[in-house]
Amino acid sequence: MKISIITASYNSEKTIADTIESVLAQTYRDIEYWIIDGASADRTVEIARSYEARFNGRMHIVSEPDKGIYDAMNKGIGLCTGDIVGILNSDDFYTSPDALSTIAQAFEADAGIDAVYGDIHFINDRNPGKCVRYYSSAVFRPWMLRFGFMPAHPSFYVKRDVYSRYGLFSLDYRIASDYDLIVRLIYRHRIKTKYIKKDFVTMRTGGISTKNSRNRWLISRENVTACRCNGLYTNIGLISMKYLYKIFELRP
Repeated sequence: MKISIITASYNSEKTIADTIESVLAQTYRDIEYWIIDGASADRTVEIARSYEARFNGRMHIVSEPDKGIYDAMNKGIGLCTGDIVGILNSDDFYTSPDALSTIAQAFEADAGIDAVYGDIHFINDRNPGKCVRYYSSAVFRPWMLRFGFMPAHPSFYVKRDVYSRYGLFSLDYRIASDYDLIVRLIYRHRIKTKYIKKDFVTMRTGGISTKNSRNRWLISRENVTACRCNGLYTNIGLISMKYLYKIFELRP
């Protein structure tokens, strides 16, 4: 069972090496790794290419202008050949070397599963050894989507043919296309999913969706649009409830 990992990058020279090293460290070997770069102006591509030989033909790099991160992800999905597809952001890395083997085992144990997901945690560069927020997907249920809750997308691995049947990331959203995808797949099309109790990905704080209050307002509005476009009623008040829950995810 081949797993395709897609990393969308743009001017990621400070973090891309950590991302690539964590892919190399995986014990599961039946993989292909696609880096879809948006024509970076820094050393991102140079750094990525320095790793090509170590992947023994399993690494592929594309660097060209694009329409943003979701366009890059869509390019990667269109190019990859794996049975299973996952996204690893260019400033994130796998928490442990057995992340992909755990994912593969879950799919092999139940051929009817369409997607799996687990947990992630956040760090900051000032103290990378300390978890500042733990995002557990254990409590997630499909009905919670109307309140803005979703499985941790960096831990979400899905069969490639699911994208063929139900579509890719929509470019109609600036920030919330991953949420729209989850609503479409899990709520609208009722794909079969499985939660795995494991911390899969380490993320750095400072992502675009939580960068400032303006972005939080934008993502809330886009979440409402995504729900309504997929036949799920919600409103800003309901969607905003997720921010109250996030308080309990913080680590002192």
